[in-house]
Amino acid sequence: MKLKQALMLGAAAVVVGALMVGVPSQPVAQTPAVAIDNDDIGGVVTGPKGPEAGVWVIAETTDLPTRYAKIVVTDDRGRYVIPDLPKAKYKVWVRGYGLVDSPKVDAEPGRQLNLTAVVAPDEKAAAQHYPPIYWYSMLRIPPKGEFPGTGPTGNGINPGQRNQHYWLSDVKSLGCMSCHALGTPGTRTIPHEFSKDFANSRDAWMRRLQAGQAMGQMVGVTTRLGPDRAVAEWASWTDRVAAGETPKQKPTRPQGVERNVVLTLWDWGDPKTYLHDLIVTDRRKPTVNANGKIYGTQEHSSDLVPVLDPVTHTASNIKHPVLDPKTPSTRELNAMTPSAYWGEEPIWTAQADNHNPMMDEQGRLWFTVRVRPPANNPTFCRQGSDHPSAKVFPLNSSTRQTSMYDPASGKFTLIDLCFPTHHLIFGEDADNTLWFSSGVGGLNVAGWLNRRVFEETGDHMKAQGWSPFVLDTNGNGRRDDGWVQPNQPVDPAKDKRVAVNFYSVVVNPQDGTVWGQGLTPFPSNVVRFDPKTQLTEIYSPPSPGYGGRGGDIDRNGVFWTSLASGHLGEFDRRKCKVLNGPTATGDHCPEGWKLHRMPGPTFEAGVEDEHSVEASYYTWVDWFNISGLGENTPIATGNMNSSLLALVNGRWLNFVVPYPMGFFTKWVDGRIDDASAGWKGRGLWTTYSNRTMFHLEGGKDNRPKVVKFQIRPDPLAK
Repeated sequence: MKLKQALMLGAAAVVVGALMVGVPSQPVAQTPAVAIDNDDIGGVVTGPKGPEAGVWVIAETTDLPTRYAKIVVTDDRGRYVIPDLPKAKYKVWVRGYGLVDSPKVDAEPGRQLNLTAVVAPDEKAAAQHYPPIYWYSMLRIPPKGEFPGTGPTGNGINPGQRNQHYWLSDVKSLGCMSCHALGTPGTRTIPHEFSKDFANSRDAWMRRLQAGQAMGQMVGVTTRLGPDRAVAEWASWTDRVAAGETPKQKPTRPQGVERNVVLTLWDWGDPKTYLHDLIVTDRRKPTVNANGKIYGTQEHSSDLVPVLDPVTHTASNIKHPVLDPKTPSTRELNAMTPSAYWGEEPIWTAQADNHNPMMDEQGRLWFTVRVRPPANNPTFCRQGSDHPSAKVFPLNSSTRQTSMYDPASGKFTLIDLCFPTHHLIFGEDADNTLWFSSGVGGLNVAGWLNRRVFEETGDHMKAQGWSPFVLDTNGNGRRDDGWVQPNQPVDPAKDKRVAVNFYSVVVNPQDGTVWGQGLTPFPSNVVRFDPKTQLTEIYSPPSPGYGGRGGDIDRNGVFWTSLASGHLGEFDRRKCKVLNGPTATGDHCPEGWKLHRMPGPTFEAGVEDEHSVEASYYTWVDWFNISGLGENTPIATGNMNSSLLALVNGRWLNFVVPYPMGFFTKWVDGRIDDASAGWKGRGLWTTYSNRTMFHLEGGKDNRPKVVKFQIRPDPLAK
């Protein structure tokens, strides 16, 4: 079935589905057995009133070297097919909105298996399987009239919270939900270890926010909001949940194309680690590493690089080295008070602090990683150096550098860089230039490594460069000396340096310019850097957009970015009337923007603007139609929806991962294993990127999981 036909059918299904959300479907004619192969499980799901449409069927096994599960959705007649299962014994059950989990049934591939759905006895039981966004929508937001805040002697809101959008940005993407979803089983309740010694939930929340090795970030966000008011609102939320209150807004079951998804999950990593993201192929050529191993990073928590072989279903690890044995560990750099889950055990111990991987055309891995103490920048980085970049903007420290791992030889190459690194991406130029972002609170530079020069010479110094972000506010088309500093007003006769950073980073295939999403200053900026002129342009989203996080560019040069306002931002520079000059300081091109409201509920109280509670972490653009949804399809991480969100022809498709509850990813990669095999030879790959897997369904027994998304032509394709 072609995508356009599928979308038309899906639109029709939405009308029917709106009448059946959360309740069993009506009786239909008797449904025949579904066709399956020897490696499939298939059948029909029925409830008290007949076949159940749009519910998930989950098959899980521990017979393989690592825990493995496959999940599909039933069609409009309650039929399902779980395809291509490895030989093993499985537990199979039904999960869906309006239901509680059915009993787990033993099954093996090659068998018909009809299942009976179990209707939830009440709304409280049904709501247990709602994505976190529905629970977090119950949080009360201070109304617009309470901003700016009046501090601890007033309304408890920090005066730095200038308006409601500042507050929302902090309680969503920039603050809390950059690390994990709020509304998961472990966050909408307070652990007994925190509540038993306190008279009220407010005090218990204050203690909770100071637990574990990420306490500095949690305390920082709370301070920025105003701890009196922020903690009071969170305490009120969990009190109401504890008293039995449930979300007023309810999710809809998968419809149309959403029912065509096949999810495959493998365990990897460790229950105590934080899997930031993964890589499966070369972004520029997605057939690289076909059927090969998957590699991840465990930021802050471990120096082990997790590895998954999806063919043999085997998980393993590779130890990442450092140059200097005195490189400080996460435990040394972060204060800690005991947690409700791990007590005083320091579960984050990484020296390398490996953040982000990329793969090149040879299948080698490149990482942003700490290889030595941050303050130990080489002398060629500093003031007085002859290095061309140091002459312009000397640097004294860098929090992370980079490395390369060659799977063929099993060897690491550690590369010292002057500038901080966070994310990285390869350009499509002859030098295979590797571009870096500097992340949150970095040193306001664009940094790069000329891979050709490095591989020819092995010279770290000659191969790298960096540049400050300088706007062409005098409009002469070049970066001049003597620019105005970030804290100084614009001078029409001079250029102006700006305190922005790349958080995400990507190279425009059209012209080789480097783009990224800058998180600060509020409301955030899309940042464009031209390597030829060394000039920068910045573009702020128009209201109600704010709080940019991760973004990507399509093959036409249109930039797509996740916004904490609950939107996907689409920015097309070709529509801008002004590109430089004294007014080109961020707010000068509203005509280049289009905001797409993301799926999900609104906050139940306090917010008047049309919005979504969603706070997507990252957007990835499917350049080569790996998903089957079309070339240049933007796919946002639905971090509060427990899903991936694909925008197709202006309509959202919401591909939910229902088990274990709390799917939260920070990156998407796509690979073509066999171009001739249709949907079976293609897939999108993600990992659970939650810093606190123990907050999710399953608690401390959870390991992070790799999740593969495949979109078949219909729910019964095998």
